[in-house]
Order: sequence, then C-alpha cells, then structure tokens
Amino acid sequence: MNRTPHQERIIRNYYQNRDSIGLQKAQEAVTELYLSEGKKRQTVWKRLASHLEKIGLKEDQIEKLRESDDPAAVAKLLEKFTG
Repeated sequence: MNRTPHQERIIRNYYQNRDSIGLQKAQEAVTELYLSEGKKRQTVWKRLASHLEKIGLKEDQIEKLRESDDPAAVAKLLEKFTG
C-alpha cells in the first residue's frame, strides 16, 4: 500500500503520541466511571483497562484497580502520569 507523505506523518505522530492519547482517554473514562453503574460500568471498565495498558500499566495492576472498583484510586494513579 502506498501512502502519501502526509498520511505517513499522521501515522508517525499517532504512534509518537500514543501514550498521551491513552492518558487522555483514560481520564475521560474515569469521569464516566464516576457516573455509571451496572452493565454500563462494566463497559467503561473494559475501555479504561485498554487505555491503562496503552500508558504502560501491567495487567495485574489493572486487575487490582478493577477489583477495587474505585474511580478515585484510578484518578490518583493517573495523576502520576500527568507529572
């Protein structure tokens, strides 16, 4: 597949900023977590787990957060990444 230089730049920038994008999406998901319950909350946790992986959290850390089901704990953890 041939890509234009512009397309190549967009792809390269995405991968260079992937952790920043993941962090922003994780912060948005935490806000949703505060407001959701039941089945919706489970869906938000799935999405949040994916974003947490992208910023470098290990599966066992993510699982502990999910088990505690505490949005404040996740928010506090994300503060370390915003440095």
